[in-house]
Amino acid sequence: MQIREAASADWPAMWAFMRPVIAAGTTFTWETDLGPEEARERWFPPPPGRTFAAVDTDGTVLGTANSVRNHRGPGSHIASASFMVDPAHGGRGVGRALATHVLDTARADGFRAMQFNAVVETNTRAVALWRSLGFTVVGTLPEGFAHPEHGYVGLHIMHRRL
Repeated sequence: MQIREAASADWPAMWAFMRPVIAAGTTFTWETDLGPEEARERWFPPPPGRTFAAVDTDGTVLGTANSVRNHRGPGSHIASASFMVDPAHGGRGVGRALATHVLDTARADGFRAMQFNAVVETNTRAVALWRSLGFTVVGTLPEGFAHPEHGYVGLHIMHRRL
């Protein structure tokens, strides 16, 4: 697996798995009926934001991540990131590889910490991954996420120094 900067040509493959993940409404705070143009605009942030693709040896996109400045001004040293792995390639370490790459890149870019603003507490695989990478839950917004199966559940704010 290779992690590299995502290119415009990657978008169709990325959107193919992002669309159903977003539409499911179980892990992401985006509108479930979000269209491809707006999703692309959100997923490819302007600099200093970055977008990455995890690809296999055949060039198949396995997952993607983006990294952004979480705050401005005196808080501009804090990064944030979002991740999506193609469910067909889950459990193969794609998320961990993307996360490690994003953390290393953010550190190299001069960020001092990474903050996730909205990790759905029922997304136990993601919460476990972030904890294993040194993130802590610094707070939970009670009933901050309307889960289609579990009702209103918490949104974790997670943090890690870089």
